[in-house]
Amino acid sequence: MSTFALTEPWWHYLIRGALTYLGLLVLMRACGKRAFGEMSAFDVIVLVLVGGTLRSAITGDDKSLTAPFIGVAAILTTDALLAWLCTRWPRLTRWVEGRPAIIVRAGRREHRTLRRENVPEAVFERALHSQGLETESDIALGRLEPNGKMTFIRRKATGG
Repeated sequence: MSTFALTEPWWHYLIRGALTYLGLLVLMRACGKRAFGEMSAFDVIVLVLVGGTLRSAITGDDKSLTAPFIGVAAILTTDALLAWLCTRWPRLTRWVEGRPAIIVRAGRREHRTLRRENVPEAVFERALHSQGLETESDIALGRLEPNGKMTFIRRKATGG
């Protein structure tokens, strides 16, 4: 068998790559915003294991050099197509990316939301400090963005 000879028709790898991408997107969205945010050692391990596990979903038993490239081309094309569609349909963007979650409102931490979004207190505290804030009492509004990052809007200083 040649290094470049495929064991299945080329279009099988295109379909498998695209479906694997979309399936993983659905699984990652089901995991919530935390999965896209701050990367811990655990997150890196999960990504490596997911990548290794999904390889066979794209290429099957094919050992050629060609099949993985066709699969990657399908993944990149699917990603580009999804980005193109999202720029044209905001409703699709909200489904793909999600909506922000309010984690601080008028200086009060929303503990229930942080728990629901799987954001540990230590991660919240680091996000505060990274933006030069000491406590949530300095914040008018804090959001966990769809990409997993936390953004804070400071309260206006009261002049006296």
